[in-house]
Order: sequence, then structure tokens, then C-alpha cells
Amino acid sequence: RRPDGDVWQWDLWQAGMGLVDFTSPDARAWFQSKLKPLLDQGVDSFKTDFGERIPTDVVWHDGSDPERMHNYYTHLYNRTVFELLEKERGQGEAVLFARSATAGGQQYPVHWGGDCWSSFEAMAESLRGGLSLSLSGFAFWSHDIGGFEGTPDPAVFKRWLAFGLLSSHSRLHGSSSYRVPWEFGDGAVEVARRFTLLKHRLMPYLYGAAAEAHRTGVPVMRPMVLEFPEDPACRPLDRQYMLGPDLLVAPVFTEDGEVEVYLPEGTWTHLLSGERATGTRWRTERHGFDSLPLYVREGAVLPLAGDDARPDGDWLDAPVLLVHPPAAPDYAAEVTVPDRAGLPAATFHVRRDGDVLRVTASGTDRPFTVRVAGGAQAGGAGEVALPLR
Repeated sequence: RRPDGDVWQWDLWQAGMGLVDFTSPDARAWFQSKLKPLLDQGVDSFKTDFGERIPTDVVWHDGSDPERMHNYYTHLYNRTVFELLEKERGQGEAVLFARSATAGGQQYPVHWGGDCWSSFEAMAESLRGGLSLSLSGFAFWSHDIGGFEGTPDPAVFKRWLAFGLLSSHSRLHGSSSYRVPWEFGDGAVEVARRFTLLKHRLMPYLYGAAAEAHRTGVPVMRPMVLEFPEDPACRPLDRQYMLGPDLLVAPVFTEDGEVEVYLPEGTWTHLLSGERATGTRWRTERHGFDSLPLYVREGAVLPLAGDDARPDGDWLDAPVLLVHPPAAPDYAAEVTVPDRAGLPAATFHVRRDGDVLRVTASGTDRPFTVRVAGGAQAGGAGEVALPLR
């Protein structure tokens, strides 16, 4: 309310619009009562749009300082919706698509970057803002593929598809035009298909990174400095990121496909082409719309789903372990494939035994395949051994 007791209203967006006072328990319950019928119809999630255009010339139910409430309002807004989702859908099943947040808002994911323009510049700004949010404690973040305002040209849309589908959460969304791939030509459909299927294959790895984020707060999409704090070249990087601990992604912000990417120390393998490159150095590359710099870290064991038809399949049904062993004779690593609750379902222990790579499974007796990057592959159950030469 206003200080004189009248309801605060304005005419932007809709005439006479007022704001829900989320400091009031009765108001929160009323708002939840309007959302519950939608959940009863089968809705699983809500987009909590806005939350940041909050007036300061008002009196709050609980007497909060209007200046402080300008930021805190969005926290109460997201919490109100998130708690209803948890109550109706169960612990671990609540998720938002939230536009605004303040300190502590990472408890109510996911947040996205808001209404950016449909341009390469805005695409880069979305990445830069998301990496800043990651360093502020937010483990998950997203953005509108293709941008929101205006209509992207096909080149922007296709480049943004690769970036968006190599993010923790992916959404096609726009304002004055549809963002469906077929609106941008057959080439855009092929790019969308390619990177959607790739994301499906990567789901055991991505879900493992999400489970780690839930346990530790380490974000899924990580600024380079977070993984390589001792490398001074990584500190200012804002056009590339680590997707989980082992995948380096550098979105392409040009129509002709030219892109600069920095590789930290070690040997890196391009996931799509198999090409190997050595850090510590910058590379200038050129990629078609169906590719981008996507490198696997040396020593990584990447669990891939056997089925790329859907993101939520049975990840222990014929998985493929893509191993990138270093030359070190004492190489050992392990990777855990989570279940749908984010708990460990199976762990694969990898070790080098002379010229043989041995992979032992615990938690599962089902068959799996081991593939050495650029080399041989073998399958089996329990333990798989394959030569490195």
C-alpha cells in the first residue's frame, strides 16, 4: 500500500495493476491458491517473470524498509512459488524459470538472463552475465536461445543453438517472433537436431555435474578461472566456459565461424572431430554452424548415454565411457553415473596397467563400452581391458 493507505497501482503492462505483498502470509497463501489449480492440471513448473520493478514509496505488511525490499521482493516471490512446487511435486522436484534474484536466490533455481536482444553482441553479453552469476554462487543459469527482443538472423540463431544446448538448461523463446528452428531454414533444423542429440548423449555427464552443484554449489557452467585458478590467462576470460569439470565450450559469435579459444595446460581433444591440441595457448579456429570449440580435458572420463533419443533415459543401459588418458604411467580416474535423484547409481574406476587400460564397474553388472579417444574400444561387464597401443 501507499503511505496514505491506498493500494499502490500503475498502468504499465495492464491498467490499474497492483503488486502482491509477499511479506504477508495471507497474501502468499492467496497467490499460491491461484497457482495450485494449474499444478492440479499437470503443470510442472512456473516462470516467475519480473520481480525487480518494485516501488519504494510504499508500506509493506511487515514494516520492511522499502529500499531493502526493492531487492528482497524477488526472493520472497520466488520462494513462495518454489515452496508450493515442493509441497505439490515433492522434495527435489521443484524448479522455476526465474528472471530476478538477490543474495540467497540460488536456493530457488533456475534463473535466466531476461530480455536480451537478438544479436551476436547480446549473445556474448548473455554469456558474460551468466558467468558473473556463477561466480556469485548461482549453480544453474540459462538464456533465451536466439535472444528475446526482435528477430535473429539465421546465423545468430544457429550459433545460439549450439551455445544454448551446451548450457545446463535450454529454452527456445522470443518476443515478436517464434523461435522454432524451422522458421530459420532447414540448416537451423539440422543444427538443432545435432546439438539436441548431443545433449541427450551427454546427460549422464551433465546430470552428474548438476548433482555436484546441488551438493557443493559449484556451478554447472563454470568460468575458466574457477577450474584453472593458477592460470593468469583464465582470469579475464568471458567468452568461453567449462561445462562441468571436463568440457570446454567456446561459443561462436561470428557469422563466418571464426573464433578465438584459449586452452589451458595439457592436451585437449575436440569432442566432435577428435582433433588434439596442446595448451597453454590461444587458438584461432573456424567452424561451420554444426560445430564450435568443444574440447575434452586430458585425463577425463566422459560418460555418454547409449540412447540419444531422450534426455531422461536409462543411463546404465549400454553406456559409453569416453576416456582421454594422459601419457602418465600412473594414470587413474573414476566417474560416477547418477540416478534420476542425483544419487550415485554406478561408479567406473579407470587405471592404466602398463599398456593396458582397465575399467572396473561398481554398483552395476550391466554391460558398458570403453572407448579411448582416437583409439580402440571394447565392451563387457564388470571389468573391461583394452590396449593403449
